[in-house]
Amino acid sequence: MNFVCSRRALLHATTATGALVWLGVAIPTRAAAPASNAPGAVGRNRVPLAPQPFQLLPTGAVKPAGWLKRQLAIQARGMGGRLDETWPDVGPNSGWLGGTGESWERGPYFLDGLLPLAWQLDDAALKAKAQRFIDWTLQSAKPDGMFGPRSNDDWWPRMVMLKVLTQYHELTGDPRVIPLMTNYFVHQLGALPARPLKDWGRFRWQDQLVSVVWLYNRTGDARLLELAALLKQQGFDWQALFADYPYRTKTTKASIGLDKPDVAGEVPQGLKDPALAVHGVNNAQGLKASPVWSVISGDAADRQAVHRQLATLDRYHGLPIGIYSADEHLAGRSPSQGVELCAIVEAMYSLEHALAITGDAALGDRIERIAYNALPATFTDDMWAHQYDQQPNQVQCSRAKGPWTTNGPDSNLFGLEPHFGCCTANFHQGWPKLTTSLWMASAEDGLAAAIYAPCEVHTQVRGVAVQLRESTDYPFRNTIVIAVEPQRPVKFPIQLRIPAWAETAIIAVNGLPQPAARAGSFARLDREWRRGDRIEIAFVSTPRAVPGPDGETIFEQGPLVFALPIEERWSKLRQRGLTADWEVRPAGTWAYAAMRSSPIERVERPVGPVPFSRRDPPVVLVTSLRPVGNWSMTDGAADPVPTQPIIAGAAKRLALLPYGAAKLRVTAFPTGQI
Repeated sequence: MNFVCSRRALLHATTATGALVWLGVAIPTRAAAPASNAPGAVGRNRVPLAPQPFQLLPTGAVKPAGWLKRQLAIQARGMGGRLDETWPDVGPNSGWLGGTGESWERGPYFLDGLLPLAWQLDDAALKAKAQRFIDWTLQSAKPDGMFGPRSNDDWWPRMVMLKVLTQYHELTGDPRVIPLMTNYFVHQLGALPARPLKDWGRFRWQDQLVSVVWLYNRTGDARLLELAALLKQQGFDWQALFADYPYRTKTTKASIGLDKPDVAGEVPQGLKDPALAVHGVNNAQGLKASPVWSVISGDAADRQAVHRQLATLDRYHGLPIGIYSADEHLAGRSPSQGVELCAIVEAMYSLEHALAITGDAALGDRIERIAYNALPATFTDDMWAHQYDQQPNQVQCSRAKGPWTTNGPDSNLFGLEPHFGCCTANFHQGWPKLTTSLWMASAEDGLAAAIYAPCEVHTQVRGVAVQLRESTDYPFRNTIVIAVEPQRPVKFPIQLRIPAWAETAIIAVNGLPQPAARAGSFARLDREWRRGDRIEIAFVSTPRAVPGPDGETIFEQGPLVFALPIEERWSKLRQRGLTADWEVRPAGTWAYAAMRSSPIERVERPVGPVPFSRRDPPVVLVTSLRPVGNWSMTDGAADPVPTQPIIAGAAKRLALLPYGAAKLRVTAFPTGQI
C-alpha cells in the first residue's frame, strides 16, 4: 500500500529493557498476540500493547433476547430507526450522504447506534439505511487520506465515524475499511503537528484512541502507536485533572467563562478549557481515557485511574442513579439537578471499555445502575420523544427557568430535540452498545458474563463454535439461566460477575451446586462444556432504604433504583413531523418523606411489551410514606430535599416503580422520624 504521508518522529530508541519509545512515551514490549481481520474474530492485543483481562466480542456476536429484544424493537420503531424520516439533520441532505445539510457530528452519532441496532435485530430496512451512510463515507476518501464532508475538516466528528467503521468491519469484513482508516491515520499523523486537536477533539481524543488500538491489533502498523502517543500529547489530561480536583461545587456560568459570550455566541478563546473540563459529556467520554491509554502505557496507575474519577464525581456531583449531575455542566449533588442524555450513553460506552481493560466487577455494577435506571427514564415508552436533561426528583417537565447550570428552559421537555439536538443524534448507541458488551472474551480463552440481560452469544472458543443462550428477566428478577451449546466438547472457563449488592450468590451447573462466590468479583467455572450444559444463577438481595450523602433516603433493590410516580398530565406543545414536543405537569401530590424503619414489600408482575412501563411495571416496592408540609417547587423544579421535613399527615402505603418507568417522580426523599 502506498501512503501519501510519511511518519513524523520515527522510533527514537530501544531501551535496554526492551521498551519502545514514541514521542518520549516508553511502551514495554510483550509476547506477540494473534490478530485477525476476519469478521467476527475475537482479537488480542499485539506487541507492545498491554494484555487485558477481557476483550469486547465483535459487534454482532451478542444478540438481544427476551425483554431486551423488545426494548431494541421499540427503539427501531421509534426515533432510533426512523429519525432520518423526520429530522433533516440526518435526512437525505446530510453532509454524510454527500448533501449540503448538517456535516458535523450528527450523522456519525446517528449511525453509531443505528448500525449495531440493525444487525442485532437483523432488520433489512435498517441495514439499508446504515449502508447508505457507510458507502458514501468509504467513497469520500481523498488522495491525501482525509474523508467525510469537505465542508467540515474538524477531527472530532471523524472520531465518531471511525467507531462506526470498526463496528461495520466486525460485522461484514468489508475490505474497504482498513485501507481508509490506515490512510486517514497516516494523514492525521502528518497533519496534527500543524493542525493540533482543539475544543471537542482535544477533550475527546480517547474516543479515537479506541479506534487506533483496534486497527493496530489488525495491522501491526507501528505508525499507529506513534499516532496514539501524539493524540495523548495533544489531548486533555483527564488523569491530571482528577489528581487535585478543583470543581467541587455547582458550576456557575461566570466560573467557566460562559457569562460573556462573543458576538457569535461562542465562548471567547482562552476561556474554553474550564467550560469543557466540567462539561458533562466530556467527562463521560473522559472516563475511558486512562484505561484505554493503559493499553499503550502498560501502567497499572493508568488502568485504575477511572476509579478515582468516579469516586470524585460521586463525592461532589453524584446522583442516586449511578451518574453525576451535568445540565450541561457539573451541577452538585442536588437530586433536582439534571443529567444530559448524551452523558448517560457516553458514560455507559466508556465504562464498557473500562470494564474490559480492568476486569473490575464494580464497573459492571455501575453500568447496570446507569443502564437500567437513567437510560430508560429519559424516553417516552415508544421512544419517539426524549429529554435533554432528566432529574431524579423530577416533579414537572415544562418550559421554565429550572435549576439548570447552563442549559435553557426546554431542557427537560420530552420531544424531538429539546434544548439541543446532540442527544437526538447520539442516544441511539445506548441499548445496542450495552447489548454488545453483555459478554466478553477472557484473556485465558474463555468467556465472561460482564453485564446481565437476556441474549444469545455466537462466538468461537479455542477453535470451537460456541452458542450461549441467557434466559432471564434481570434486572426485574435476580435469577439467570445460561445454556451452553458448544459444537463439540471443549474445556474453557466461564466467568460470572457477582454484583457487590448480592447478599448471596447461588450457582449450579447441571443442578450441582458450585463453590460460594464472593460479591464484587467474578466467579470462575472451568470445565469441559458439552451441549446441553446449563448454568443457573440466583442472586439474593432484599429491598433497602439507603441513606444518601445529604441525609435523604433512596429505595433500591439489586441494580434497580425505585421512585414514587407522580400522576402525570401531558400537554402537546407542537407537532414535530412524526413526533411532538410535550410538557408534563403533576396532577397529584408528590411531597412525601420516607420512614427508613417502615417495612418494604416487593410485588412482582410479568415483564410486558414495554419493559420499563409505568402502566404495567414488572416489579414494585410498597412502603409507607408521609406527606411533607415544607417542600415545594421553584422555577418548575422541586426544591432541595428538606433536611428537617415537617410531617403533615398520616402515613400512606404507596407503590414505588423502577426509576426508568416513571417520568414524573421523587427518588430522593426527606427522611422523617417516627
